[in-house]
Amino acid sequence: MRMKPARLASALLTGVLVSSSGTAGIVLKPAKVPVAVAKSTLTVTPDKAWNKVGRPGRFSESWTLDGLSLNDLTFYGGILDGKTLFREVDKTNAPLPRFSKTMLAPDVVQLFESSYRIALNTPLIKIESIEPATFAGHAGFRFTYSFSALDEVKRKGEAIGAIVGERLYMATFEAPTIHYFDRDVAAFRAIVDSAKLVIPKKK
Repeated sequence: MRMKPARLASALLTGVLVSSSGTAGIVLKPAKVPVAVAKSTLTVTPDKAWNKVGRPGRFSESWTLDGLSLNDLTFYGGILDGKTLFREVDKTNAPLPRFSKTMLAPDVVQLFESSYRIALNTPLIKIESIEPATFAGHAGFRFTYSFSALDEVKRKGEAIGAIVGERLYMATFEAPTIHYFDRDVAAFRAIVDSAKLVIPKKK
């Protein structure tokens, strides 16, 4: 099922996410229980219960506490060389950029920014900072960003990730600038600190 940019933006921001096999249901992810995310070998242990609400792409999944428009935690579980972060929204007229295993941290940030501009149909996204970081025990990067989508709500975001075994692993958190980001970003960081990764064998 192909979504136009406006429809995908609405889906990403309201939690009505559509998987390739149909509508994705809400699944509780209980506190203190390790769980593999995004159909990958990346595992995290949340310190409080979250709700898994859908998959914006084949190699990703989104969690929320109160609804994606209020707090959106998305895991990217091993994006392969030549693949996109999200499902294509309009492959003919506005194809999404693709990950390359040769990318450096600034290239990944550019990939993310360009993907958001297309998928959310908005030019109003800004990368605020980028720095080295460790993710799941591997050298990687952290960046912060801000954006407004079709609902015009200003949101802040934080991302951390690493390229491991020629695949991109990343976690992002975003929420409205007013109240929700500051309230919930500590829970996101706790999940990031718990992340563990077993490098899959090359096929």
